[in-house]
Amino acid sequence: MIKHSIWTSIGIISALFFIIAPVSWGGEKFIVDQTGRKIRVPLCPQRVVALAPSIAEVIYALDCEDRLKGATRFSDYPEAAKTIPKVGSYVYLDLEKIVALDPDVCIAIKDGNPKTVVDRLESLGIPVFAVNPRDLSSVMRTITDIGRLMGVEEKAERIVASMETRIEKVESKVAQTDKRPRVFFQIGISPIVSAGSDTFIHELIVKAGGRNIAGKYKSYPKFSREEVLELAPDVLIITSMARDEVFERVKAEWEQWPQIPAVAGDRVHLVDSNLYDRPTPRLVDALEELLGLIHPKL
Repeated sequence: MIKHSIWTSIGIISALFFIIAPVSWGGEKFIVDQTGRKIRVPLCPQRVVALAPSIAEVIYALDCEDRLKGATRFSDYPEAAKTIPKVGSYVYLDLEKIVALDPDVCIAIKDGNPKTVVDRLESLGIPVFAVNPRDLSSVMRTITDIGRLMGVEEKAERIVASMETRIEKVESKVAQTDKRPRVFFQIGISPIVSAGSDTFIHELIVKAGGRNIAGKYKSYPKFSREEVLELAPDVLIITSMARDEVFERVKAEWEQWPQIPAVAGDRVHLVDSNLYDRPTPRLVDALEELLGLIHPKL
């Protein structure tokens, strides 16, 4: 009788476990991505294809690079990412190359990867986890979500905690002054293009204690040289994916206009585009660099 009761209890406990435990079959789990899609993926994906350079960089930051089997053409940070098999650019993905890599999961970015390719991958039985980083807050959420997908939540949490601490330090320094220098951030050379209010660059300028001259526009507005001269920025920052000598030439061209306060004050600067363009932990490096360029005394 006692023996029968023990086995009955074990049976009840086992049944309760399967009711309460997260749904998973065959070493898999359900996870919701940043577009609200519910997808089924391996508990700990071992073959991952990153469909944007920023995603590959986040995977390296999470120390999961051994599981990264494919990346896009411009994945170049860290240096080792250059050796990962390439699957086209994040806009023009090579479906055949992705499929040939036999991924457990692809990680996509909503703002860039074509939905048609994502749909095609899923129709072939390859799950696609999508992220949608739009600002510093959602970049940190992206790191957390990819960490959860990869099964390295604690590592992701440490990265995010470090980012939050560094951001708070920048904000505390900016709070020490009421000055907000006017910043023109040039990301395109011909035509001259700047960053509007719905960009990472705008948020970084504001957090670093500057006023983004192009902030009254959305996206990436174009300017003529005459318009920039009239705007008279206090700080002029130039970034491009072009070669270094092109950077220097553009800087030299601006320095021919001493009536611009940025030129008169020797505050025309060249910066690395990858720091400012990619939604990765290095955005905080960009923020700290901007603080030094906008408020050197701080």
